[in-house]
Amino acid sequence: MEAERFSLEKTRWSSLFRAFTDGASITASTHRQALWKRNKATLWYYPAPVKKYHTPLYLVYSLVNQPTILDLMPNTSLIGALTKAGYEVYLIDFGIPRYEDRDMTIDDYVLKYIQPGARHALKHSNSNSISVMGFCLGGTLAAIYAAMAKEPIENLILFVTPVDFSYFPKFDLLHQAIKDERIDLSPLTDALGIIPAAFINYGVRLITSPVYISPYLSLLEKGHNQEYAHKWSLFNKWTKEHIAFPGAALKQIVNDLIIHNKLMTGKFKIGGEPARLQQISANLLVIASTNDELVPLEQALPMITLSGSKDKELIQLPNGHTGIASGAGLPTNLFHWLSSRSHPVHIESEELI
Repeated sequence: MEAERFSLEKTRWSSLFRAFTDGASITASTHRQALWKRNKATLWYYPAPVKKYHTPLYLVYSLVNQPTILDLMPNTSLIGALTKAGYEVYLIDFGIPRYEDRDMTIDDYVLKYIQPGARHALKHSNSNSISVMGFCLGGTLAAIYAAMAKEPIENLILFVTPVDFSYFPKFDLLHQAIKDERIDLSPLTDALGIIPAAFINYGVRLITSPVYISPYLSLLEKGHNQEYAHKWSLFNKWTKEHIAFPGAALKQIVNDLIIHNKLMTGKFKIGGEPARLQQISANLLVIASTNDELVPLEQALPMITLSGSKDKELIQLPNGHTGIASGAGLPTNLFHWLSSRSHPVHIESEELI
C-alpha cells in the first residue's frame, strides 16, 4: 500500500517537474500537406478520410498565437473532428512575423494571405463555394474578408470573435484613455517596429491570469494520469507560444477598431474599398463564450445584428476562450448546422442519377 502511494506521489511530482523542463515541440496530429506559401505563411490542406461534403472549410486563426491549438491531440483536435466528419479542411497559417514584417497591415493579411489562400483552396477542392471559419482576431479578419470577398463564401463561422471594440471591462480606464487619444501608442510601435511575443504574453496574462498558479495545482492533483499530464503539457506549452505582432497592424487596430470602432460604424476599408459587415450574405454562425475574459459576449454578439446574412444563428457556450478552439468543447449542433449547408456528396450524387 505504501509502495503504491509512493509511486503515485512520485508520478505526480515528476509530471510537475517535466512541466518546467520539457522542451518538446508541438506537432500536427492530423495528416496534412502544404499547398501554397508566401513569405512566412503556409496554406495547409487536411484531406478527409472519406469526403462527405462538397463545400470545404477554410480556417483563419488569430494573429497572437500559433494555430497548433486547432490540432493539438488526436482526441481533442478540432481539425481532426472536422476531417473525420467528412470535410476537406484548409488552414492559412500566417507563420511567425519578424522585424522585416513590421510594415504588414490588416490590409496585407486580408489581401495578400487570406484571399489568395481562399482562392487556392477553392481551386484545389474544385468546389463552387467555401466555408470560412475564423477564431478570435482571426475571426475578425475572416469577417472583414467575407465583407469584401469576390469569392463565393457559402458559410461564415466565427468563434469568440470581437467586432465591437467599445467594451473592455478589464482595462476600461486604459481603453478610454486610448480612445480619447490621451495615450498614444505610436511612439512605442514605431520604436519597436514589431511587438515582441513576450509583450503579447504579458498582456494576455494581465487580462486572464495575472497570478498563474492554478493550472500547476491542477497538474499536481491529476499528474498521476499520464494522458492528462501529456495533454496539460501540450496545452500549457501552446499558451506560452505567443508570436510577435507587426507594428503597422497594431496601429491600424488601435486607430480603426479601438478608437473609431469602424466595424460597428460601417466605415472600415480594405485596400481603399469598403468592408462593411452589412455586406456579408453568407450563412452565419456565431459561437460565443459566456465565460471569456479575452473576448466578452458584448464584443462578439453585435455580429449577429450587423451582418447582412438572412440565415444566421448564435450559439453560446460556457467554455473559456481557448476551450472551444481546442476541439474539446465543440458544440454538437455545430456539425448539424454545417452539414445542412455544405452540399453533402451523396445527396448531389443521387440527384445526378
